[in-house]
Order: sequence, then structure tokens, then C-alpha cells
Amino acid sequence: MTVAATTPLLLANLHAECFTFPRPWGAGEFADLLHSQTCFLCQEDFGLLLGRVVAGEAELLTLAVSPQTRRQGIAQRLMRAFLQEAGSRNAESAFLEVAETNVAAISLYMKNGFLQQGRRKGYYRHPDGQTVDALIMVRHF
Repeated sequence: MTVAATTPLLLANLHAECFTFPRPWGAGEFADLLHSQTCFLCQEDFGLLLGRVVAGEAELLTLAVSPQTRRQGIAQRLMRAFLQEAGSRNAESAFLEVAETNVAAISLYMKNGFLQQGRRKGYYRHPDGQTVDALIMVRHF
């Protein structure tokens, strides 16, 4: 699933292709996370998922699939890879946060055993000042 010769710049470019809200991550942010012992990258052509495991808890940090290749199973394969890697790192649970308006992502997460456990009011802020709540979703292994 991992593609050789991945660079933080390539990851940032894919992320920018996928996100305007919340803002896309830059190459420096990807580089910093990838240098962490707790983080791992699941990737295939046109998609990436960055996760980490700390103290038995996995966190899905970001998932991005190029808009022109969506609905082809890439996100589902990345989710399976994330759950497998998190399990191999002895994660007992996994969590993520997602904008309440991101219906496609919420559906994907629910199909993979995540359930809503909380809400962060006004967590995401649009450039025009409007806010969107984040849903906190959790899955146990």
C-alpha cells in the first residue's frame, strides 16, 4: 500500500487537492509528523491516510483521496490498512474527528465500526467566519 519515494511535498500537494476546508496541511507539517515514531502513513496512488498510535489509542489524523478518483474503493482500502497497522501497534481503540457536514466521510467511518462519541462545537472555522462542529468518532478493536 505504501508508495516508494513519497515526499512531504507530494503528500501536501494531494492534501491541497482534496481540502480547502479545513485548510490543507503543508509539506512541513507532513514532514514533522512522518518523523515521529508514533505516526504511520498508509498510501496508494491518489490517496493517503496518516495515523498514529500513542498509549494504546490510535488516531486517524487525515484521510485524503484525489477528487477525480473517489468512489473507487481507495478510502476503504486505506481504512483497512489503518486499522490493521493500528492493531499491529497494539491499539485498543481508534478515534478521529470529522466535520459534521462531511457526510461521505462519516458514512465511511461508520461502515468501519466507528460510532459518534462526542461533538466539538464550532471546531472548524471557514474563512468567512462560519463554524462547523466536529464529530468525535471512536472504534474499539
